[in-house]
Amino acid sequence: MKAKGEIFRNLFIFEMANNHMGSVEHGLKIIREVHNAVKEFNFNFGFKLQYRHLDTFIHPDFNGRNDIKYVKRFEETRLSQDQLKTIKDEISKLGFVSICTPFDEESVDLIERHGFDIIKIGSCSFTDWPLLERIVKSDKPIIASTAGVSLDDIDKVVSFFDHRNKTFALMHCVAEYPTQDENLQLNQIDLLKFRYPQASVGYSTHEKPDNFESIKMAIAKGATIFEKHVGIKTEKVALNNYSATPGQVREWLRSAQVAFNMCGESHKRIKFSKEEMASLTALRRGAFAKKQIKKGERVGPADIFLAIPTVDGQITANDLSKYTEFYATGDIDKNRPLLLSNTKQTGNRDKIYGIVQQVKGILKKSNVLVPSKLDFEISHHYGIDRFHECGATIINVVNREYCKKLIVLIPGQKHPEQYHKLKEETFQVLYGDVLLNLSGLEREYKAGDIVTIERNAKHSFSTRAGAVIEEISSTHRAEDSYYTDEEITRNKCRKTLITYWVD
Repeated sequence: MKAKGEIFRNLFIFEMANNHMGSVEHGLKIIREVHNAVKEFNFNFGFKLQYRHLDTFIHPDFNGRNDIKYVKRFEETRLSQDQLKTIKDEISKLGFVSICTPFDEESVDLIERHGFDIIKIGSCSFTDWPLLERIVKSDKPIIASTAGVSLDDIDKVVSFFDHRNKTFALMHCVAEYPTQDENLQLNQIDLLKFRYPQASVGYSTHEKPDNFESIKMAIAKGATIFEKHVGIKTEKVALNNYSATPGQVREWLRSAQVAFNMCGESHKRIKFSKEEMASLTALRRGAFAKKQIKKGERVGPADIFLAIPTVDGQITANDLSKYTEFYATGDIDKNRPLLLSNTKQTGNRDKIYGIVQQVKGILKKSNVLVPSKLDFEISHHYGIDRFHECGATIINVVNREYCKKLIVLIPGQKHPEQYHKLKEETFQVLYGDVLLNLSGLEREYKAGDIVTIERNAKHSFSTRAGAVIEEISSTHRAEDSYYTDEEITRNKCRKTLITYWVD
């Protein structure tokens, strides 16, 4: 038996139903001829029988009635338990996954004694709760067809399976024999996949057996299980108009193979060809030096321009992001390309993500409610590697004629000395401790304290255990922050801007 759920991957099920016509020999012939028809295909294949305990399934008053379609059909095709076991053993012997649909509780007992791999629930039994209660006591995976079943009932049965930790699949099915093309409703596959992501989803087909197109659409929609009625015509046996012959099965599978080839990989990203990557690279803008860049310099956005054509090994626009820093490993002349060989890269994505998570933790602990999707500014005045020592995180809530910001300091962090010429601001400590140096005077503030910082007043602040400060001011302009340390002023890449999401 395969791993949980893997048994349902690209599983093609051949439904014999009552097409054995009550003859073991005819049933074996169907299995063997279908087996020969599928040898060229590398899919998982299953064969399915149907079990009914006819002595109790049919009301005793109706035994032998030829005027009732299904009573006549089932009684004429009756097989003994030993005969059914012979057919099941041939299914397993030829390498098929063995599947059976029980229509009563006694049949589940027989399925377990015969050692089938999977139990199938027919659409008519989807909400047969006494039968479902017996089926879930078995340790076998379950496939359930959904023809004529409301979403509310599917919800209930899926919940029933989930709460019993069952491995199960749902089949889109239309109980119209044969199903006309306009009634196939293949979009129901999308609905089942979206609504029940914990289940594998398949397609139980009843269209005309010479329809080889619907299987392609079902595969493109992501179905992983495919079921079709099969049988064989003889001089004495006439096949119904929705069961496929072995030859039609072969064409059906060829159509499926075409669809799989066209759809390609869905469980992982594909490996791209050299030709594809070459054509994409030729259209990407390359990074060129806007001025001479000296060895050891950090290369910022102001130092480069982007243009085509690129050369092999060149840094392109696709390599640039707020999370990546570039440094020249040698002198780069004006208009010359930035290459992997004359630069080194430092990736900061993980560091930025760690900062965001730490700030979120402080906000959660402080019980300060923050709207979602706000501008989130990480100030790392001396570089990201020194952020925990010197820096701050600023969440911009409002910036109109008036401005509101939240400033978050992590434990042990200090914001360096600065002043503003245009704006006056008021700090209110919402959480934690803040040591503020204002115009040379140092004072400690705690949650609830308020202090106003006038224009041109030099100020720095720090925290021991972490803090959240609400800043209210007139409009903030980026150029209105003046640092007393010229090293900070020279650092043109001292901020990382992202969008803050509460969730």
